[in-house]
Amino acid sequence: MITKTTLLTILLMTPFLCTSQNVEIKQELVKAKNVILLIGDGTGLSQISSAFYFKKTNPHYARFKHIGLIKTSSSKQAITDSAAGATAFASGVKTYNGAVGIADDSTEVKTLVEIASLHNIKTGVIATSSIQHATPASFYAHVINRGLYEDISADMVVSDIDFLAGGGKSFFNKRKDGKNLLVELETKGFAIDTLALGTLSEIQKHSKMAYLLADEHMKPTAKGRDDFLPKATELGIQFLNKDTNNSNFFIMIEGSQIDWGGHANNADYLISELIDFDNAIGKALDFAEKDGNTLVIVTADHETGGFTLASTIKKDGDGKSYSDYNEITGTFSTSGHSATLIPVFAFGPGAEAFSGVYENTEIFYKILDATNWNNGN
Repeated sequence: MITKTTLLTILLMTPFLCTSQNVEIKQELVKAKNVILLIGDGTGLSQISSAFYFKKTNPHYARFKHIGLIKTSSSKQAITDSAAGATAFASGVKTYNGAVGIADDSTEVKTLVEIASLHNIKTGVIATSSIQHATPASFYAHVINRGLYEDISADMVVSDIDFLAGGGKSFFNKRKDGKNLLVELETKGFAIDTLALGTLSEIQKHSKMAYLLADEHMKPTAKGRDDFLPKATELGIQFLNKDTNNSNFFIMIEGSQIDWGGHANNADYLISELIDFDNAIGKALDFAEKDGNTLVIVTADHETGGFTLASTIKKDGDGKSYSDYNEITGTFSTSGHSATLIPVFAFGPGAEAFSGVYENTEIFYKILDATNWNNGN
C-alpha cells in the first residue's frame, strides 16, 4: 500500500526525475551529417496548396511532420527581395534588398557554404535560373548588388562549391572583361558539361562538377526544361555523397521560376514550376529517409504575386455572376512580392526545431544547431 508520505515523496521527486531524463534525451540527440535546403522562390501557402489540387500524385509536401512559419522582412524594407531573403538563410543576418552575402554596412558575412567547407563538408548549389541569380549567389558570393553577375561568377570560381547545376554560362565565358572563367573553373578541378546532366557513373571520378546548361536562365519546365530539377537534385546528392570516407554535404536547391510565374501573374506557369519543385523535394526526402543522417528543410524567401486559389467566377443563364465552388482558379493581387508569413517544412535530425514562428535568419542558426558545424571562428 502507498502511504501519504510515500506519495508525497514521489510527487516531490517527479520534477527532478523529469529534468534528469530531459538532460539525458538532449545528450542523445543525433546531429545531422548532411543538410539539404530547398528554396521555392516566391512560394507561399497558396502556391504549396496548388500541388494538393493540381498534382496528379500525392504531393511530397505532405510527407513532413514538422512545420513552422518565418517572418521575411529585410533590414530596411517590410517586404524582402530574394537577395536579402537568401542572405538571411545563408548567413543569419538581415540585410538590405539587393545585397548578396553582405551586411548593411557592405561587409562580407560568412555563408553556410563557407562554414561547411571549413569542416571539409562537400557543398553544392542547384537552380533553375542562372547559378548567379540572387538566391544561389547568396550562398557563395559577396556583392553589393545582385545584378553584378560577372562579379558573382568570379566569386564562384574562388568559392569552395563542389557541385553546381543551372544556367549562367555566359557570365563565365562572354564577359565584358574578356576573361573565360570556365578555364579557371577547370583549373580549380571542375569538370564542366554545357549540354546535359550526366549520370553518377559518368562523373564519379571527378572531384568537382559543374553543369551550365543555358547561357542565362534555364527554360521553364513546360517549355523544354522537363525534369531537370528533380534529376539534378538526385544527381547532386549522389555526387556529394559518393566518397564513403567523407560523404557529409550541404546542398541548396532552388525552384527559381515559381517566383517568375507569380511576377507574370501566370497561374499555369507557377503551378507547373511548383509541381516540378515538389518532385525535387521527393528526391531529397527519399534519400533522407534511407540515410537517416540527413536534415531536409523546405521553405521560401518570400511570396510572390499575392497568389490565391479562388473559386471560379461564372455567369448563370440570366447573366448574373456567381462563384463555382467546384472549380478553382489561381488569382493574383500583385505582380510583386508580398509580406505574408512563409511555411517551413523539416525532416530528419533536428527537424523539430523548425516548428514555431520566427525570423528568417533563424534558419541559419537552426541548421548550425542541428549539425556539428559552428560559426567557423
